[in-house]
Amino acid sequence: MPVAGIAGSLPPLDADWHLQKETGDIRIYTTEVEGSDFEAFKAVADLDVSLAALMAVMINPKSCLEWVHNCSVSEAFGNGNFQDRYAYSVNDMPWPVQDRDYVLRIRTHGDRQSGVVEMDLNAVPGARPGDDDYVRVDQSDTLYRFEPLGPEHTRMTWVQHTEPNGAIPSWLVNSLVIDIPVKSMHSLEKVAHKPRYAGYRLVYNDRGELVNVVKSGHTEGDDE
Repeated sequence: MPVAGIAGSLPPLDADWHLQKETGDIRIYTTEVEGSDFEAFKAVADLDVSLAALMAVMINPKSCLEWVHNCSVSEAFGNGNFQDRYAYSVNDMPWPVQDRDYVLRIRTHGDRQSGVVEMDLNAVPGARPGDDDYVRVDQSDTLYRFEPLGPEHTRMTWVQHTEPNGAIPSWLVNSLVIDIPVKSMHSLEKVAHKPRYAGYRLVYNDRGELVNVVKSGHTEGDDE
């Protein structure tokens, strides 16, 4: 199995989560985080799309614009690879709250035997200069967990806790932790079916560790 998520401030998957919303195949839970005014959320969705297509979306540094609700800027920066890379993004906030920007380190790990893939996204605010137009988020931890349920069926679990920094009411953030994952997961399923994300396969090394996602026909490593 993949190693446990490295996002240290996140509640575990089996924490005392409280169901807040269920719509179709998406369930949203929240829990309080000690010392924080802001709740963590766990979103679980059964998506009718293959794991390889979902990972193809995830490795596109601009895909945040396609599926994450309120994401208005998204780009990769610095030197990195599939397993360890950096991204910058901006989230639109409801007026009059100032938009937030994120500098994230993204680490991806998975193995052939279990089929499970996990991505840890952790805020590293000092890795890129700030922008006066935005409030830089200093603390944010996210876990994406993908579990294949069949060739074209994947369960995604999304756990996140963010301290948004600056002046922002906790009631607003705690409402967004329900709204954003519902809209985002609906969008992700649709985006992953776009032709540009078709025909990808997972690449493992000789130890069975996931090392890349490539278009079919690419000769790097072993295929799935």
